[in-house]
Amino acid sequence: MPKGILGKKLGMTQIFDETGHAVPVTVIEAGPCVVVQKRTAERNGYTALQLGFDPLPEKRVNKPLKGHFQAAGVKPVRYLREVRVRADEDFAGLEVGAEIKADVFSAGEYVDVVGVTKGKGFAGTVKRHNFKRGPMSHGSMYHRRVGSLGSTGPQRVFPGRRMAGRLGGERRTIQGLKVVRVDADRNLILLKGSVPGPRGSLVLIKETVKHKS
Repeated sequence: MPKGILGKKLGMTQIFDETGHAVPVTVIEAGPCVVVQKRTAERNGYTALQLGFDPLPEKRVNKPLKGHFQAAGVKPVRYLREVRVRADEDFAGLEVGAEIKADVFSAGEYVDVVGVTKGKGFAGTVKRHNFKRGPMSHGSMYHRRVGSLGSTGPQRVFPGRRMAGRLGGERRTIQGLKVVRVDADRNLILLKGSVPGPRGSLVLIKETVKHKS
């Protein structure tokens, strides 16, 4: 059965395990999600489930999406994401309109989490690339500047040179996070460690590509 669910990052806290040790966890409001569409190899060239999350008033939906939801027979949602399914797997009875809740995962499993990192705007090289600063003494005039841009022969800046620019706001995947606890009644999943993104951001939880025991 393909495993995947959309959720909202609520923040971080800590819980205590059986031995009394504090475990830092990220709390995610996972689902409930609805299956909006099934992608098949015959029609789309690959197999996947399209999941919807976070109900949305119908007046907030444009006409193309409204027709998409009507064809599936589901209520409008804010987010649509796909969870890839291996070719040798089946959809295990997950028909269009089926609901997926947090109990799709259980404590002890390992998952991969996809999110968008916090956007930090325009940043210099010290913050963006961990460059060392220059002397802070009076008159140096070279405190947090970029430094040498490379060879003097070509008289140009080579592509890929680390410089100041936009920092954050990028899609990132954290692999191999352990599911510490699942609260199916409140649709909560607690993952050990941190996940990308600010509080309230959308995350995708799926079974890990690196199988761990």
